Amino acid sequence: MVRFLEYLLIAGYIAVLLVVSHWIGQFAYSWMPPEATAEAQKIDSLFSFLVSIGIFIILGLVGMMVYSVIFFRASKNDYSEGHPSRGDLKLEFLWTATPTLLVLWLAFQGFNIYQQLNILGLGQIVHLHMPLESEPAYAVSTDNQPKAAAETIYVYVKQWDWSFRYPNNVTSHELHLPVNRRTRLNLHAKDVLHSFYVPAFRLQQYIVPGRDIDLVVTPIRIGKYTLKDALFSGTYFALMDTDVYVESLGQYNQWLTKAEEEPTPIKNQAVVEYSQPPKTFFKSNWYTIAPTQPLIANERKVMNDT
Repeated sequence: MVRFLEYLLIAGYIAVLLVVSHWIGQFAYSWMPPEATAEAQKIDSLFSFLVSIGIFIILGLVGMMVYSVIFFRASKNDYSEGHPSRGDLKLEFLWTATPTLLVLWLAFQGFNIYQQLNILGLGQIVHLHMPLESEPAYAVSTDNQPKAAAETIYVYVKQWDWSFRYPNNVTSHELHLPVNRRTRLNLHAKDVLHSFYVPAFRLQQYIVPGRDIDLVVTPIRIGKYTLKDALFSGTYFALMDTDVYVESLGQYNQWLTKAEEEPTPIKNQAVVEYSQPPKTFFKSNWYTIAPTQPLIANERKVMNDT
């Protein structure tokens, strides 16, 4: 009878673990920024799964230790050795096969997501994290088959400035994207390594000088987001961010029309920081590069240089 109650307690605890770990895994969605792209949904699903597995393992191990202390506690004067686990083939197989299957499953899930996103081609990501040749990327449709992007926006980055050229040759220092449309971003670095990263998009891509790199995004949530340079390559790189606007198609076309007619000044935060007086008592005399201030934003011109 006691043995039966022990098994019943273990089964009940496992059931509670499954419920709690699943609940925390679903709650983990709130730990991330809002899902602004279709690609973000796939990344967050894998993250939620990893959290659920981690919680199940942690609580399972803690529960096993508490269970052992309660039911297998040695008496005060008992100095005998416990059951030898070394050499027990069943236990050896269990704690070898279980993590092996779990790791293989996680690897399969990650591989499957990369295959569906198909950013720059899966083989290029695994080997070099950069394209070996100019190859377009595609977003994934509902049937998991890649479809071509609706339009291409050219992204140019340099110290310390982002600029974007749109299909009507309007250039801007802020990124505008139409919602629910696949947009190809053609990435170009003019000086050193940079990294295109929008936390709400869940996609991060190195931009390599001399490389023609494509990245397709499918925005699904209207709003204002922040583009960051996730690769620190020098002075003021922490200030290399700009606004990203996901808009309805009508608002996007309206902005394009307005941008053709109304060039506006732009403020470069790196220039602002460089112009401020030093806040230390002694000058370091370290060599630095003075950032240059872009003249205007939303300027209509053709950018032939890459």
